This record gives sequence, structure tokens and C-alpha cells, in this order.
Amino acid sequence: MKSRWAMAVLGDKSIPLEILMVKAVYPGTFDPVTYGHMDLIERGALLFDELIVGVAVNPAKTPVFSPDERVEMIRAQVDGRLDNVRVEFFSGLVVNFARDKKAFTILRGLRTVSDFEYEFQMALTNRAFAADVETLFVMPSLKYSYISSRLIKESVIMGADVSHMLPPEVEKALRKKLGLN
Repeated sequence: MKSRWAMAVLGDKSIPLEILMVKAVYPGTFDPVTYGHMDLIERGALLFDELIVGVAVNPAKTPVFSPDERVEMIRAQVDGRLDNVRVEFFSGLVVNFARDKKAFTILRGLRTVSDFEYEFQMALTNRAFAADVETLFVMPSLKYSYISSRLIKESVIMGADVSHMLPPEVEKALRKKLGLN
């Protein structure tokens, strides 16, 4: 098990605490998976003994790729490279998915202030449903902080070069799905 040390402040005393970082889920639609997503997956793989990437169905979104395609695209990026990362499809509440997997931490990325507002509201809503599941926010690397799947899809449609935002196989699949090959 991986462990980290933190200092807890109790009254006027600081006490070192060992924090066990056992298992977490990193949920998202990943339509498509970007270098920004991969940055967070790699960070999560360092933080936790096991990271489960949960490819979600979001009824508010209309994905380009099917759930199976999204799972396979991420697996192609992690298999043989990140041995403690699993990729699975799920539907329903992320807190239920986390509990089913016996993971009590949800890993989320924060790029901007607007991300914070959305993610803060989501974390509090998740806490209302499952007080035993904690949300951990991680900042992406600066070079990926502006990347979003939605903007990438729009950019590809308008003819932009997005090779610095997506793994090559993912970019090829996206162009094919959008009829741009």
C-alpha cells in the first residue's frame, strides 16, 4: 500500500498522520480521451495503489464515441504502461460506482475557476449522497490546463491541428468518426 504523510492540526498541536492512498475512481466521459486526461490518470496512478478510470454515460451529453470505444481508447493508452490502472464503463451515480469498487476517493481535475464551481457543486452533491466517499482535486500540468474534449472536437471540425492535445490513435479515430479522414 502507498502511504503519504500529512500533518493534522489539533488545537495547538501538530500530529503526523499516515494517509493510506489505496484506491480511487477517476470518472468522466472521456469523449475523446486527451493528453489532459492522461496527465490526471498518470498522477492518480502515482497517488493510489489502484486507480479505476470510470467511463461514464452522461445523459446531458451526446458523445461521438460509444462507451466501449472510449474504454478501449483509454486502455490502449494505459495497458502495459500503468499496471495499477483499470478502465471500466459505468452508468448511474459515480458514488455508487465508487462504493461498488470499494474505492472511497473520487479523483477529479481542476483546470479553471469555472471547473472549480462545477466540481465543487458536484463534490458537495456526491457528499450528500455518500458522506463516506471523498473527492480529491488535482491540478493538471500547465501545458494541458486549457484542453477540453469539447473544444478539441470543435477545433478538429474547423480543420485545426490537435496533435499536441490527443494521442495519435485517438486523433485518427476522432477524424474518422467526424468524417474528416
